[in-house]
Amino acid sequence: MDEMIAFCGINCSKCLTFLATQKDDDNERKEVAEKWSKEYKSDIKPEDINCDGCLATTERIFNHCKVCQIRKCGMERKVKNCAYCEDYACEKLNQFYERAPPVLKQTLDEIKKTL
Repeated sequence: MDEMIAFCGINCSKCLTFLATQKDDDNERKEVAEKWSKEYKSDIKPEDINCDGCLATTERIFNHCKVCQIRKCGMERKVKNCAYCEDYACEKLNQFYERAPPVLKQTLDEIKKTL
């Protein structure tokens, strides 16, 4: 499977929700829901663990992705991910990076260098 890098730099192809969805594995969905409910102090149900990746144009994306302003912007601009945007890295993305794992910014920085 090719890597799918989300607009913000998340590697969807390594995301637990994406993997459980692609395998159509209900046991994995349950495990991910339990893990993420604890980790993010949220009530995530197994049926929430359905996602074809951030770049998907279907409705089968993780709940947060449905309201993510970074994803919305990337979809509107029709870019492969934010590294391909002429405004990279914008204020919206920089605010996200203040609380996100550094690897996400590093991923997009590396892509940007190759363009």
